[in-house]
Amino acid sequence: MVTNVQAETEQEQQEKLRQQRQEREAVFAQCDRFLSGHGRMRLRETLLAMADEVGDDETLDIYGTGKLIEEFEHEIAGLLGKEAAVFLPTGTMAQQIALRIWSERAHCTTVAFHPTCHLQLHEQMGYERLHGLHGRLAGDRHRLLTLADLEAVAEPLAALLIELPQREIGGQLPEWDDLQAQVAWARQRGIATHMDGARLWEAAPYYGRSYAEVAALFDSVYVSFYKGIGGITGAALTGTRDFIAEARIWQVRHGGRPRSLFPYVLSARAGLRQRIARFPHYHARALAIAEAFHTIPGIQILPERPQTHMMHVYLRGEPEALLAASVAVARESHVLLSAWFAPTELPGYSKFELTVGDATDALSDDEIASLFRELLRIASE
Repeated sequence: MVTNVQAETEQEQQEKLRQQRQEREAVFAQCDRFLSGHGRMRLRETLLAMADEVGDDETLDIYGTGKLIEEFEHEIAGLLGKEAAVFLPTGTMAQQIALRIWSERAHCTTVAFHPTCHLQLHEQMGYERLHGLHGRLAGDRHRLLTLADLEAVAEPLAALLIELPQREIGGQLPEWDDLQAQVAWARQRGIATHMDGARLWEAAPYYGRSYAEVAALFDSVYVSFYKGIGGITGAALTGTRDFIAEARIWQVRHGGRPRSLFPYVLSARAGLRQRIARFPHYHARALAIAEAFHTIPGIQILPERPQTHMMHVYLRGEPEALLAASVAVARESHVLLSAWFAPTELPGYSKFELTVGDATDALSDDEIASLFRELLRIASE
């Protein structure tokens, strides 16, 4: 039984947490430089930039048809070396559709993926509840998927989903030969291969290969336009013409074909044109920042040498103390290092995710190192 005193105490605690959150957000809102990403998306600036992106003769798309969306889909299909592509509102929709198609074609409802797959962690088990699919987890959640992990799978599979890079373990990538071996294992067994390429744009520089060369390993590929590309939202699913024709039917069934998608198409197209050539720079910058982190006691990174433009940064301290220190640093420097810190399996350490983007270039490596030394000092007090 909860007494009035207990209820009042809980209410007071909730109010205190609410005030702390508002104070924290107010400090972060004053920041004009950012460690991660492309900077704060300001609505007015975003809409004005979108207007500048529109060609004089361009018109809105109607239920997935029209020159604007069709030409962009053709561009993405060509970039990935696929026959066709469909623009979709979300990657969640894209991947569930892909796996549903492969499962029906194989007359098998089991699909395999890594334990940290987005479908398993962040989609409320939609693949199971909406499509009746069964997930076969392969590998260990703390490391990359391996050929040995796949060879341990005995049951029939409709599809194998491989994420490039694997976000939940710091953006790690399998070596090219290992990736080829995993795909070959699936092909030898008649298993369709699907790529979760939400961050494929970031993966190609490490392999030193074109996007089409990487995508050629897979029967279907999903890419995102809001992560590294920096669009408002949106995704594309690519594959053969008949596969995409079937995907468009499932798009309607998912409620994913609104009357018009032009704002998202314009934003995705602008981000792609602006940033597609910059990913090698983002990767190089991530390597330089990693070297700076290696000089600071109390910081470890995963992976030790970033393979993409992202990494997980482990800092000595508890999440609450580090977040308070980040607020203090932001108040003094107007630099937002991180707005969150999470517990980790490493005793005494917390972590956040760093993703290099356009905004990162406003900070030198030395300044980043200096700010983190200050953050750790404050957090340890």
